[in-house]
Amino acid sequence: MATFLYRLGRFSFRKRHFVALFWVALLALAGAGAAGAPAAGNSSFSIPGTEAQKAFDLLDERFPGTSADGATARVVFKAPDGQKMTDPGNKAAVSEAVEELSGGSEVVQVSDPYQGGGVSRDGSIAYASVTYEVSGMELEESSREALKAAAEDARASGLTVEIGGDALQAVPETGSAEIIGIGVAAVVLVITLGSLLAAGLPLLTAIVGVGIGVASITALASTLDLGSTTSILASMIGLAVGIDYALFVVSRYRAELAEGRTREEAAGRAVGTAGSAVVFAGLTVVIALVGLSVVNIPMLTKMGIAAAGTVAVAVLIALTLIPALLGYAGRRVRPAGEKSKLLGGGRAKDAKDKAERPNMGTRWASFVVRRPLAVLLLGVVGLGAAAVPAGSLELGLPDDGSQPVSTTQRRAYDLLSEGFGPGFNGPLVVVVDAEGSDDPQAVFKQAGDEIKALDDVVNVAPAAPNKAGDTATIAVIPDAKPSSVATEDLVHDIRAAGADIKDGTGADVLVTGATAMNIDVSQKLNDALVPYLVLVVGLAFLLLIVVFRSILVPLKAALGFLLSVLAALGAVVAVYQWGWLSGLMGVEETGPIMSMMPIFMVGVVFGLAMDYEVFLVTRIREAHVHGEKPAQAVVTGFRYSARVVTAAAIIMIAVFSGFIGSSDSMVKMIGFGLATAVLFDAFVVRMAIVPAVLALLGEKAWWLPKWLDRALPNVDVEGESLAALDRAADKDDEDKELVRA
Repeated sequence: MATFLYRLGRFSFRKRHFVALFWVALLALAGAGAAGAPAAGNSSFSIPGTEAQKAFDLLDERFPGTSADGATARVVFKAPDGQKMTDPGNKAAVSEAVEELSGGSEVVQVSDPYQGGGVSRDGSIAYASVTYEVSGMELEESSREALKAAAEDARASGLTVEIGGDALQAVPETGSAEIIGIGVAAVVLVITLGSLLAAGLPLLTAIVGVGIGVASITALASTLDLGSTTSILASMIGLAVGIDYALFVVSRYRAELAEGRTREEAAGRAVGTAGSAVVFAGLTVVIALVGLSVVNIPMLTKMGIAAAGTVAVAVLIALTLIPALLGYAGRRVRPAGEKSKLLGGGRAKDAKDKAERPNMGTRWASFVVRRPLAVLLLGVVGLGAAAVPAGSLELGLPDDGSQPVSTTQRRAYDLLSEGFGPGFNGPLVVVVDAEGSDDPQAVFKQAGDEIKALDDVVNVAPAAPNKAGDTATIAVIPDAKPSSVATEDLVHDIRAAGADIKDGTGADVLVTGATAMNIDVSQKLNDALVPYLVLVVGLAFLLLIVVFRSILVPLKAALGFLLSVLAALGAVVAVYQWGWLSGLMGVEETGPIMSMMPIFMVGVVFGLAMDYEVFLVTRIREAHVHGEKPAQAVVTGFRYSARVVTAAAIIMIAVFSGFIGSSDSMVKMIGFGLATAVLFDAFVVRMAIVPAVLALLGEKAWWLPKWLDRALPNVDVEGESLAALDRAADKDDEDKELVRA
């Protein structure tokens, strides 16, 4: 592989005009596709194999035209102080709003608060439910504007009016903190590479890669039903890995220049060595992201594949566009150890003196090699302590109650809780399928009576049968809020009662609705976590055996990852569930952790953790393969890679932290979790635990059974084949000298 990539790097350097034109054309093509595509909305949400989804499908079949999965809105009205919603003036304003809402082209039904029991007991609050024929993602902007206009007209009469439900779900915004993250990345690149131009190359190529990835996602959003969150997560991951991969290639290029190689040769060597590590690091990320498909949640699968595509683009750009741009840069990208004049370079004596002194990576690795057991214990105990809160992890999906208090959805949620109780925001829909029963009406009544007898039930509406009379829906209002443990227990209790009814009558009793769907999603994700870990860690373990030609090094990498991800989950629980530092992180409402958060974070963090493992340990193994003793190889590997790995980690932390300012709670939480995980993994696991373990294992770290060594393909990540080329070239020179003599 090293030889192939070496040739690819030299080709890209020589044919820089062709390579640059190819990537610019690809960016323009993706941009044109995005410009002509419909805007991304909120991806339709289906969970195959769950009871809630089965009930939704049954409703579509038995209640045609009711749009069971259509968008909904609750327009909530509150009377001014001292007045009631039943006062003639307020009643007239609400009636006008209901009439106005009923005229919408996509509206199926609008409930009148005064006819459907939509007025609170104290008379201060009322609501009207609006049902649309299409999902929130497919809802036309004109329908949203009509909804807002009706609310505004009602406000003009003196009422407080807020809108809840999914009809007004907004496209999430990342905020200005993302720009700050990129700014921090730029500063780190300048310090690491010693040149404004060299620092600009990783940023430029990362932006090109993310531009192609996000534009492609936008262009395909409508066709593939990709939600707006998909492009944000793809840009988050693509930007981080794009900068890092380019940084490693540029850094190796400067190191090769410092060895006295020509610029074309240095570009080839950089791609042949650092590029090999980039390929395998990128593969681990892609495996982790594509592996999300095992969960069998379409939205999560699409998010993972879209992000994996962006990572693949980042790898290809690092292997081709970076050497092409280095060809354009020429002498303005200086060898390692030199800085541009603008940054204080040009003093050869100082640069030489600095090169002779051990750098920070060398000093740190020497310390760890001398005290490996102490460093190992300190790192493991520290991460173990950070992981303690993860034992209290509670999973759930966000509702309007987790929205910022500045949004109309959150204010509508609070008004409904005030007027009708917290459980009113999460009604359960019980679907009774009595198609094979002799007396469906008796079954409907039995189901309603048994549900009423359960704890934590506030109200059970009369059964509403379909036209055929064989299926009915029963609305159940829980006592607790939708995301509470009590509501989850109630769903399980209703299903247990339904199982008894089925045994006695043969009728199916299914629980659905947004709250039940969230509970089923959480359970499905929880059940899929272990199989997902086995699949992803297993595949990556096999890949790392091929890369490192060792059993213990990949095993250590996987165990170190588990430590860092558990510690990161502990930090997420402490902030978003317990409320520690919630003000600093902009957390307005604590509660259960997003159901998708742990499994998505596990996938992404595993890929990124293996990035650092590959970049760091390949340098160590390279030194060992070239004849150094294990302890000295650790020090040598850190001398050349610690600075760059540290810079890459800081860049990733900065980029991920920028997404903490997002308006979307899932993006905000994932940004924090990934930034924390990179902090733990890069600076504790890879920089401390890894060298300590390698120092303790010594030569055993690189043990591999002979039969397995013969069976494995030689991918040559360390560039041994390139060293052979050097030896062959030296021999040719010697032969020529002998001929001349």
